[in-house]
Amino acid sequence: MKRRDFLKMAPVAAASTAMMINGLPIQSFAEHPLLHLLAKQTQANGRVMVFIQLNGGNDGLNTLIPLDQYSALSTARGNILIPQNQVLPLAGFPNTGLHPAMNKVRDMYVDGMVNIVQSVSYPTPNFSHFRATDIWLTASDSNQYLDTGWLGRYLDNEYPGFPMGYPNASMPDPLAIQIGSSVSSVFSGNNVNMGMAISDINSFYNIVNNSVDPAPNTPAGHELTFLRYISQQTQQYNAVLQTAANNASNLSNQYPSGNNLADQLKIVARLIAGGLKTPLYIVSIGGFDTHSVQVDPTDHTIGAHATLLKKLSDAVYAFYDDLKLHNIDDRVATATFSEFGRRINSNSSGGTDHGTAAPVMVFGKSVNPGIIGFNPIIPTTVTTSNNLPMQHDFRSVYAAILADWFDLPTSEVNAILYRSFPIPPIFKKVNGVANTLEGGDNEALGQSAPNPMTNSTHIPFYSDGSHVLIELYNMEGRMVQTLMNQVVERGAHELILYRNDLPAGTYVYKLINGKITSSRKLMIVD
Repeated sequence: MKRRDFLKMAPVAAASTAMMINGLPIQSFAEHPLLHLLAKQTQANGRVMVFIQLNGGNDGLNTLIPLDQYSALSTARGNILIPQNQVLPLAGFPNTGLHPAMNKVRDMYVDGMVNIVQSVSYPTPNFSHFRATDIWLTASDSNQYLDTGWLGRYLDNEYPGFPMGYPNASMPDPLAIQIGSSVSSVFSGNNVNMGMAISDINSFYNIVNNSVDPAPNTPAGHELTFLRYISQQTQQYNAVLQTAANNASNLSNQYPSGNNLADQLKIVARLIAGGLKTPLYIVSIGGFDTHSVQVDPTDHTIGAHATLLKKLSDAVYAFYDDLKLHNIDDRVATATFSEFGRRINSNSSGGTDHGTAAPVMVFGKSVNPGIIGFNPIIPTTVTTSNNLPMQHDFRSVYAAILADWFDLPTSEVNAILYRSFPIPPIFKKVNGVANTLEGGDNEALGQSAPNPMTNSTHIPFYSDGSHVLIELYNMEGRMVQTLMNQVVERGAHELILYRNDLPAGTYVYKLINGKITSSRKLMIVD
């Protein structure tokens, strides 16, 4: 077997550290050009991105509740629905509220530290946990299979010979850290998985003594020796992590006990405050595959899902309280993601089955506070075939993180995601990433007339009888207006776009209708 194939097959074939802080193993993802680029950006602006993975498929309709659709929700999921008077209101969005267990997130929302992107998914979503997670981690299309992660692919040949020779004086810090015992494929490179979990004390002393555990004198044994050498070498990051951990302590008294997610974020806060320049962290919380007993049958505000949402809410609140006390909360952003959402209708077991779209929450002082997108339309009669339509592709969220948080240029963003995606205004600071959104089905979306327009224009479009989303973007790829977001009966239609306060310039309007995506250019002149 070739060494490269052996490394790709081995479940521990990756470069990570074996370190315990507060009883939790830390995995360190090693040198990779894209991560190196992000590390440079972090050194320049100090920015850090923390991803919270909600394993199992979070029920978005039980997290962010569309109050204007409450009557239809009562019919579709009455046996799990939160009482309307218990939903936490969100200022500026009277028709939308949070689950009552998320009071700490609501407090952060009041402080302007929460941005929520509605109905995030991708075309033709997959309902397998494994495959759907793979799509989110690799940023692939649903029919595309990639063996590299979206944060792990970029110029592997820039550092020939990796992993030999790293860490070194020019790059002593780990470039991505995952708290926990499993390695995410989001950092997989072209030749080798960049993460490895080692948590036993013998491994540490092997590093000190420059030795490895014995392996059989066979070809496979030789490869195992090489693999063990790699894992030991990369454990040199232990000293860096230990130094950072010893440089700072957690200052917040808000961390709850018995909350594993809070324990993970507590470590992240300590490492960032301790001076580690690592730009990327991943933490996780499981249990969101709520097929049954999602709520307490007698009180829908409590139960399995409420417990998970409270853990998420309390953990994130404590994390940012800690960062604030360290005076570093302005340079850390945090985003949730889950492999899919849940069905509109509940099942007879008091739970929900695998579905499509769900909201993504982004936290931090630099987010544009509020909600991007609109409440999903819930049909009056819902069957198991009904699902929430996508409003935003998850790769648009990634594009916003890369472009507006890490300040990566257009070429890098498009190379990482393999093509351009619209960039929703999640963050306050934008960097002018161009995106023309050209192409699509010209029969589904007609050219506006007049074009150029001065005060108004007519936009013809065709609906297949399902949900229609039409959005307007400027030439920086920023969504500036939602023109339509509703179910439209089958046939040809037309909408009128009024200029109002739109400045002169070139725009693109985009249609999503079922499996059809189309876009056209529009000019506004004075």
